[in-house]
Amino acid sequence: MTKKEIQPCRFCFFVMTLFFSLAAGKACAQEEPKRDSVTAVPAVDSLLAMDTFKTKKRFWRASGELMLVQVVPWAYNYYVRDADFAKISWESIGHNLQFSNWEWDDNSFKTNQFAHPYHGNLYFSSFRTNGYNFWQSAPAAFAGSYMWEVAGETHPPAPNDFINTSLGGISLGEITFRLSNHIVNNRQRGFKRQMQEVFGFLVSPLNGFNRILDGRWGRVHYAASDTTKSKISALLDMGSRRFSTKIKDVVTKGDNEFYVRLKLQYGNPDEAVRIPFSSFNIAIEAGAADSAYMNQVMVNGVLKQWVMGEDENHKHLGSVTMNYDYFLNNSFEYGGQSFNFKFLSEWNKKSRTRVTTNVGAGFIALAAVPDDYLYYGEGRNYDYGPGIGYNGGVGLNFNNRFLCSIDFRGGWFRTLNGNKASFYLNSFSTEFRYMTRGKFSAALGLGHLSLIGNYKDYEDVNKSYPYGKVSIGYRFSEGF
Repeated sequence: MTKKEIQPCRFCFFVMTLFFSLAAGKACAQEEPKRDSVTAVPAVDSLLAMDTFKTKKRFWRASGELMLVQVVPWAYNYYVRDADFAKISWESIGHNLQFSNWEWDDNSFKTNQFAHPYHGNLYFSSFRTNGYNFWQSAPAAFAGSYMWEVAGETHPPAPNDFINTSLGGISLGEITFRLSNHIVNNRQRGFKRQMQEVFGFLVSPLNGFNRILDGRWGRVHYAASDTTKSKISALLDMGSRRFSTKIKDVVTKGDNEFYVRLKLQYGNPDEAVRIPFSSFNIAIEAGAADSAYMNQVMVNGVLKQWVMGEDENHKHLGSVTMNYDYFLNNSFEYGGQSFNFKFLSEWNKKSRTRVTTNVGAGFIALAAVPDDYLYYGEGRNYDYGPGIGYNGGVGLNFNNRFLCSIDFRGGWFRTLNGNKASFYLNSFSTEFRYMTRGKFSAALGLGHLSLIGNYKDYEDVNKSYPYGKVSIGYRFSEGF
């Protein structure tokens, strides 16, 4: 997918929204007659017996939707924009089927590290929203990505597109599927229910689309999943941040920016996990940066988690996670798909002063790392390569009022495409937060990013990116 294809993705979303608007009217018309009194909620056993919308695997519908999210952007490029790259032929497809013709592309950072994973999320969702589980839906992300690279455009297939679209699509697809289902309360009626359906559709368009096809949109019904929704806790921060490319200038010459950050935890992070992504956390940060409004997206989904030891005061867990990282601000950019093993511990569980620790390491399948000596094409100013990641952290909680955290993340990368080099990337951050008796808090955060690049044909680089943040936070949680 090239930069020009970002617009077709929006067009695909527009077409789906138009269809949803027409079909939603029909679904609402079929809704059960409203009653004057609030419908009593049956017991759990009764809910299971009344589950009229049991999950069914719909292979042909899933396959058709996977093709739909391929054909709509291609048709827009071909018929509306008359784009040369959309004028595919049997010759271009035959050329792209040969692995020897694959090439690393020159797209911008935002296109390769965000737009592609978002498109991959639609491939994954085509099967995930049609009754297939996480592992059964994952191949759809790879298949959809491969199909587009070979037959969606005349450009040679790109290895970075295939990896980013597939792995990033799986991570984003699973969290949007789960959050979309969490938003909608199948027992709710009226305007509130319709707003839930709309927001659920915006989070996961294919999930909302299939709720319409199944007759679930706006209709009161009972499902077994209604009794097992996971808890969600979140913290919304708003404040000011200050960045600088030189540590000595962070106070006197740094730039102030307004920012908003959302940290969300789905599921219980302290329990065993057998079903992938039944526990995950997301961090999203946006602000008034010159480079982009969306500055950070971090997804850490637990594939498996188990208890390694526990007593009255301590608990130790082993955890394997699948991760998606996207950083883009005025000073720094980084994107990557990775897998990690963590050793998590909670100490003094019954004390007023609780301590949590984590340490881990893993494999980075593909990372995009800034290169001072590279710039070509659409705006390619970064190298691609695999690597090894490592991380650690300590958290202190004093009587649920004063919180302090110290976190370290690092990685080593070797260039596969770009200038021949190896990179060391390290991130250190600390945060102090005071929680009021209500839901508000005040926080101060300090951090530092460093990038060391050892080039074969150029002078080495050693850069520092310090920053500071001050914010007011609001926390909320929801459980069923």
